[in-house]
Amino acid sequence: MLMVSLLKNKVSPQNKFCSECDTVLVCGPLQAGESCWCLAYPAIMPADFQQDCLCADCLSKAMQEKITGFINTSNRQELLTVARQYRSNDKLIQGIDYLIENDKYVFTRWYHLKRGSCCGNSCKNCPY
Repeated sequence: MLMVSLLKNKVSPQNKFCSECDTVLVCGPLQAGESCWCLAYPAIMPADFQQDCLCADCLSKAMQEKITGFINTSNRQELLTVARQYRSNDKLIQGIDYLIENDKYVFTRWYHLKRGSCCGNSCKNCPY
């Protein structure tokens, strides 16, 4: 949490290149008083000080790979314990919480785990 508050106070917007795909991105808060847009993502990836900022697409892909690996190697109780920490996050992130398939929003397994229970609608990615 200390690292997040330090980042919120020190990050200022600047143009950078994504360290994965070289796309130009704005790193830092998009409006005064906000934190960097990337801090809206769940803090599930370890810091890699050899790597600079990632664009939204590359960050989403990297995080989805990390989440998928976590889901595939953890038991249900571990998954629910970790996902519960992110349950109050109101902002849904494409590629992390949902995908768009055939013009329809499809919630991911991660979203359902954050939700904490089955809704009974036979969702495609329901882990329950």
